[in-house]
Amino acid sequence: MPHWFRHPIALGFAALILAILAAATFAIVPETQQAVVLRLNNPIRLVNQWQPGQTIGNTGAGVIARIPFVDKIVWVDKRVLDADLDNTLVLSTDQLRLNVDAFARFRIVDPLKAVTSTGSTSNTEERVADQLRPLLGTALRNELGKVPFSVLLSPERGKVMDAIQASLQRYARQYGAEIVDVRIKHADLPEGSPLESALQRMRTARQQEANTIRAQGQKQAQIVRAEADAQAARVYADAFSKDADFYDFYRAMQSYRHTFGADGGPAPEGSTNIIMSPNNAYLREFSGRGRN
Repeated sequence: MPHWFRHPIALGFAALILAILAAATFAIVPETQQAVVLRLNNPIRLVNQWQPGQTIGNTGAGVIARIPFVDKIVWVDKRVLDADLDNTLVLSTDQLRLNVDAFARFRIVDPLKAVTSTGSTSNTEERVADQLRPLLGTALRNELGKVPFSVLLSPERGKVMDAIQASLQRYARQYGAEIVDVRIKHADLPEGSPLESALQRMRTARQQEANTIRAQGQKQAQIVRAEADAQAARVYADAFSKDADFYDFYRAMQSYRHTFGADGGPAPEGSTNIIMSPNNAYLREFSGRGRN
């Protein structure tokens, strides 16, 4: 029997020490994780860092070796993460106070910068999200403060979201993060008297806008009528200059049609019959076109 089999306890201790050394020396980097290797708290390399266009199987994930008890691995999630922001007070350009709930989706693309900027060797993703939340609130206040509340209810909302994302992206780089998307879950007016006051201001603004449009329409109608009257006057003047007798006859016929209701208009109020002398000047166009 070999000598070492005579001491099973020592053999067990040796196996345990070997297992501990192996666990401290080798590590498996999953596809979903990035590894920052620190040696005495100084970064020496990155493993499986996110790169655009990566495909599973060609990312650098797998078994890695390190100096046991000297090197330390900090794990950083490689997937898209969320940073929620609730009940943020925002003042719109039309002086409406809004309670805004929003979220940002981000990915850590520089794990070393994320670790060093947050000073954390554990839960780095949460630390980055904690840093991004107040920055998201600042971006919301800056961008929503440039537009009225009604923009959030229109197709222009997408442009506002793009502006917020671009603003937040400038701050996120210092934490090794890339902003994938920003969305507003909902934006509500505060309840109570501020809400009623805001609604009243909105109604007043719409009424003023309607009054302005109505006044412009009336002005345009007056201009059209004036131009039409001027055109008619020119036509009548041209007709009179060409044949004064015919013009008098035509105007008399128009007067007769209106007076006697021949044009379908209402009869003169208070009477149904009109009696005139045959020599009445008003009827002279019936007897030789005004020559009697």
